[in-house]
This record gives sequence, structure tokens and C-alpha cells, in this order.
Amino acid sequence: MLAQEIVQQIQSGQRSPQEVAENYLQRIEQLEPHIHAFIRLNPQALEEARVVEQRLARGENLPLAGVPLAIKDNICTQGLETTCGSKMLAAFVPPYSATVVERLRQAGAIVMAKANMDEFAMGSSTEYSAFGPTRNPWDLERVPGGTSGGSAAAVAADMVPVALGTDTGGSVRQPAALCGVYGFKPTYGRISRYGVVATASSLDQVGTLARSVKDLALLSDVVSGYDPKDSTSLEAMPQFGKAIEAPVQGMTIGIVKEALAVGNSPGVLEALERFRTVMERQGVRFVEVSIPTLEYALAAYYIVNTAEISSNLARYDGTLYGLRVSGLDSADTMMESREHGFGPEVQRRVLMGTFVLSSGYYDAYYGKALRARAKLKADLDDAFTQANLLLTPTSPFPAFRFGEKTSDPLSMYLADIDTVAVNLAGAPAMSIPAGFEGNLPVGVQLIGKPLYDEQIFTVAHAFEQATGLAFARAAMLNP
Repeated sequence: MLAQEIVQQIQSGQRSPQEVAENYLQRIEQLEPHIHAFIRLNPQALEEARVVEQRLARGENLPLAGVPLAIKDNICTQGLETTCGSKMLAAFVPPYSATVVERLRQAGAIVMAKANMDEFAMGSSTEYSAFGPTRNPWDLERVPGGTSGGSAAAVAADMVPVALGTDTGGSVRQPAALCGVYGFKPTYGRISRYGVVATASSLDQVGTLARSVKDLALLSDVVSGYDPKDSTSLEAMPQFGKAIEAPVQGMTIGIVKEALAVGNSPGVLEALERFRTVMERQGVRFVEVSIPTLEYALAAYYIVNTAEISSNLARYDGTLYGLRVSGLDSADTMMESREHGFGPEVQRRVLMGTFVLSSGYYDAYYGKALRARAKLKADLDDAFTQANLLLTPTSPFPAFRFGEKTSDPLSMYLADIDTVAVNLAGAPAMSIPAGFEGNLPVGVQLIGKPLYDEQIFTVAHAFEQATGLAFARAAMLNP
């Protein structure tokens, strides 16, 4: 079911929150052994449902009344383990919840589970989780994307109607595309990061996933907004629900020519053309735009990303918290704890980041990457003088097979080629289900000007309505 339908049925008294939660727990029990979307279930889910029922009886207004959801496992949940998919934090139970989790519970949502993810949000396939990989509901031999692969797979299989992920370089949008759902990354600062375990602080953002634009707007409205606990938080008020009803006629969408140059599979190109055809019929104008520095985005991203990872993960040293290998002297304890606590991809990025920040290499790598980042943002700003929104693929190809890219890290990094520029610029973007390649879903990406997130919802909803939800329906796995 869709979240909006659940809210309507619960508020009208047709179903109770507890009944909805029990039904979803049954579906999770049926599908989870096949998909492994979750690291752990919330043992208090039914109790949370009973509390929501009591609140409704008192007349409280709950916009997400009884809606089950999943939370990516790098978002703190008080009393429920938050491991970041890593052995390093395997026993960490936060003493507080992230702001987004508090807002969801205040709105009546029920946390069903913590979703699987690539360790410390590093990867593009959810193969790097210390707790085992998540499988794509459309094809169990293929990856769901990453790093929010558990969240995307759970929504695609209707184990929950909506979910939260995080997006550092495409980690909400890319799995959304590979799993055939909607994935939204907001303007940097529009959703609080308080209580989100940091990967790369200038790039990280909480994102939302759903199977319809209305559900995505409903969820995004609840979690967005200013938070005094987050120094990067913006005061822009969320208006996503209102935006979906706005007209699209007269809008201009820029097709980014550099994103279409090489490497896109036939199904991705067909999806882009379908999107253009559908939206032109509704009065949207398309123009070609150029972002000359886009070719440098991936290189700049992986320098900035790894540098911030090296800094943020320095705290996991085997002394204060996290995994500790004891019985050694202090230097060996740190080395052994990090070796046993971090998986190979995390170790690789920490080493890369330490290198680019080291004396003698800082200006050659990190300094140059920051200059490229500034030029890329300027080029994006120029493109927005010609169009309201920009259009690119979300991923250049559909879901790939397990093990296909893990032996070649550069090949895995290239999976992010269409998404990383958005994070470098702090811009909003959404992956929209737009077609199939064989039986595998593919998505297109709409990029907005910073603080113009709502325009993306307007166009996405118009496309969804015009296609009769043909490309927004989830894969319903029935083992």
C-alpha cells in the first residue's frame, strides 16, 4: 500500500495502526530472508503502533498516522542499535534519536526496522555491509544500489511504504533508480543532519524514498525544516505537498549534454527520451545545456569525499567507543581495532583521504579539488539561467550482478558518475522511475537550483500522473 492510503484508512477508522504494523511484520517475515533489506527489526514496533492509536483517540493531528517506515542504519535511533553497517559500531545503542526520527515519531510514523547499508555509507551496491548484502527485489542475483540499498529494496518490495536514507554522492538516488522507486536528495541544509553519523560532512544529506510522489512529498514535508541543533540547517519552510499540484506548462528543462556523451545503456537512453516526450506533451520546453566541468566532478568528489572521511573516522581509534581490540599497547590497540573494525572499502577511503591531505600533496589534490568544486557550482548556476531544472540519467546502467564491480573499485566509483555533482554543489535532485531495461527498472534524474526543491516535485508528479503510475509501481516479490 501507499503511505497516503494507510493514513486515510487509519484516520477514518477503517484500520488500526496495530493492524497495519502486524500486516507489514508478516510481509517482512515472508520477504526478508530473500532480500535482507534490514539489519535489525524494531522490537517495539507494535508498542509504537499502540501509542499512535492512543494519540489518535486523544484527537492529535498525525500526518503520518500509523505509517510503517525503515530508517537507514547510520541515523541514530534511541535505544535501538545504530551500526552504520559496520563491525566498528556493532554494539552501539544511541542515547538519543536524530531530529528526523523524532519528527517522524511526532507525526505518528512507526519505525519498523533499521535498513542495511554499505559500511559507513561507502559504496554503490550495499555489498560492503558487514552484515551481508541486500538483494534487489526485481532480480535477487543483482544489487539494489547503495549506499541506501536496504531502504530502497524495502520500499520496492513493499516491506515498508516509505524509508529514510542518506545521500553523500548519490546514495539515495542511485539505489532508487536501480530498485524502481522515487529517491529525493534535498538542498544541503533543508533536512537536519543532527544525529546522522558523519561520513563526509559537507556532502551528507538525509534523503527520502517512496513509491509515489505524493508519499515522497508527505514524508519530506515531515522531516524537513529548520533545526537549531544543526548549524548547517536552513530556515526554508517545506512546501512539497503543495508543490505537486502546481502546473508545469511553461517550465524549461535543460538536458545536460555531457551526461549523455558516453556510457549510458539503451534502456537509460530510452527512459530519458520517454520522459522528454511525455513532458513536452504537457507544455514543458526542453533545451540542451552544457556543464563543462562535469567531467571533473567524479575526480573532485572522490578527493573531497575521502579527505572528509579520513577526518571524520579518525574518532574510531579503539579507545573511547566502538570496537576495541584489548590486551595490546595503545598504538597497537588503535591499529588492530581499526583493522578488525573497518571493512576493505572503508580502509581504502581512509588511506586515500589521509594521502590527499598529507603534507606535500594537499595543494596538488585537495586544494585543486576544492577549486574544481567551486567551478562546477558556478557552471551549474550558469545552466540554471537557461532552465528551471536539469535532466540527466540517475545511473548510466540498471542493476548489475553481485561481484561484478567489487574487484575493481574504480568501476564501482563510476556508478556514481551522474549523481556526485549534485552533492558537490549542494543542489536538490530526485531519481524518478522512468522505464525498464529488460525486467530491470531505470531512473532519470531531475536536478534543481538550490532552494528550488519543490519544482522537482511538481514535474515528477506531472510525469507520474501522465504515465498512470506505469513506472512507479514496486516489484512485488512473492517467493
